[in-house]
Amino acid sequence: MTILFTYLPPIILAIAATAFTAGRLRSLKVAESAGGIRALHSLPSNYGVLTALTGLLPALVIYGLWLSLETAVVDARLINELPPALAAVAAGSGDQSLILNDIKNLLSDSVIVNRSPAIEQAAERYEQIRDSYRSVLTASVLLLSTVLSFLVYRRITPSLRARNLVEGIIRFLLLLCSGIAILTTLGIVLSVLFESIRFFKAIPLQEFLFGLNWSPQMAIRADQAGSSGAFGAVPIFAGTFMIAAIAMMVAIPIGLLSAIYLSEFANQTFRTVVKPLLEILAGIPTVVYGFFAALTVAPLIRDSGGLLGLSVASESALAAGLVMGIMIIPFVSSLSDDVIHAVPQSLRDGSYGLGATKFETVRYIIFPAALPGIVGGILLAVSRAVGETMIVVMAAGLAANLTANPFEAVTTVTVQIVTLLVGDQEFDSPKTLAAFALGLVLFVFTLILNVIALRVVRKYREHYE
Repeated sequence: MTILFTYLPPIILAIAATAFTAGRLRSLKVAESAGGIRALHSLPSNYGVLTALTGLLPALVIYGLWLSLETAVVDARLINELPPALAAVAAGSGDQSLILNDIKNLLSDSVIVNRSPAIEQAAERYEQIRDSYRSVLTASVLLLSTVLSFLVYRRITPSLRARNLVEGIIRFLLLLCSGIAILTTLGIVLSVLFESIRFFKAIPLQEFLFGLNWSPQMAIRADQAGSSGAFGAVPIFAGTFMIAAIAMMVAIPIGLLSAIYLSEFANQTFRTVVKPLLEILAGIPTVVYGFFAALTVAPLIRDSGGLLGLSVASESALAAGLVMGIMIIPFVSSLSDDVIHAVPQSLRDGSYGLGATKFETVRYIIFPAALPGIVGGILLAVSRAVGETMIVVMAAGLAANLTANPFEAVTTVTVQIVTLLVGDQEFDSPKTLAAFALGLVLFVFTLILNVIALRVVRKYREHYE
């Protein structure tokens, strides 16, 4: 039975497929005795789907719940049934997790520190408990799936509203998925918000938003220098906006103009070859872009600046922004190309019929009509630029400098969040909680971008829809 547990999902799906076939055939048989298929309330496939879903969904729900609870249930039972020697050790040390780790490592053939007879006995008992639960679950799930499908199969009649029931089930599943998405978003926002409130209780909001010094390191003793830290985030915000602005100045013109050319001026052969090549840039890992920025672009900018008598740091905002812009080009180009390509041909034909040239049609007809989608693509690119980390770490550095000089090293919000949360951290320290405050600011900024995008879309849709 434990072997069946491993293959339980495909077995459940096989039962559902069998139930679908049986329900459909049953509906056809019932239709014959009732005077033809027109006597059925729903299509035969609806009866099959209803029979399959009735057995499939409860079985999958039970199986999923057990996967999430199995470890906790088995661990709790094993703790109550530990051998006397291990029970005494656990009671004396007060840490049962170490013993459980040794037991699980022994079962998975991992290297463990303690391989005593008591551990081996507990491992055998752990395996017995787990296998017994899995056997019971497998038998219950298979029985439940079969019985429920059989009950629906027996109740198939011409008057059974199978289509309505199937649509109701699907509507409920869609509502459930929507609810999960909304609750997940709400949970993320609330978790960031509550931790940010804890941070702002220790650090004033005005100091965080308008302070000019960022040094979140907290000293161990109060008499050490910088023991209170400095949490002025303006240098981080300035660095984020500077690098994102440089990236957008590279990505928007190149991406948008390439999209217009591919959609309106290039022949089909050129478009078929070049567009996939552009989109390959989106599939390159960001760490590769980071290496390219650190080893090629940053030294090139430094050496070129030296020839011109400029002082350029080894890590600069310009290097990170340029490479980030190259990385973002596919986001702007591909989305804009799809939007422009979707503009109705009737608009083009009408413009040509009135005597407009190709360039005038693109400028005055196609571009305004596609502007809402283009704005959406650009905002996606901005969000991608603001949330980038690896390129900034490798090409722009970690220094929180308040400067408008793109040749100096700066840092961004995401880089600081990663830096603050790396390693063992205490979540009652302002240093760690500052990461949540930065995340909250990033969330608010993204929300403002979305509101602006909606306003732009509504404005132009009034004219072109």
